Amino acid sequence: MSKGTPSFGKHNKVLHETCKRCGHHAYNMKQKVCVKCGYGKSKRILNLAWRWAKPTGKGNRKK
Repeated sequence: MSKGTPSFGKHNKVLHETCKRCGHHAYNMKQKVCVKCGYGKSKRILNLAWRWAKPTGKGNRKK
């Protein structure tokens, strides 16, 4: 079986729908959790800005 166009015809399952809280198309219907804001998992809105924040100080910086 090829990897190209014929294989994409099998991609017909819908995993995500629109989230009630943030409005993004990121609410996983199987896991009942929004990937974008964390609705269904936490009461607070998910904030992942710390992952991409630049480190401050002198020690252990990523190069």
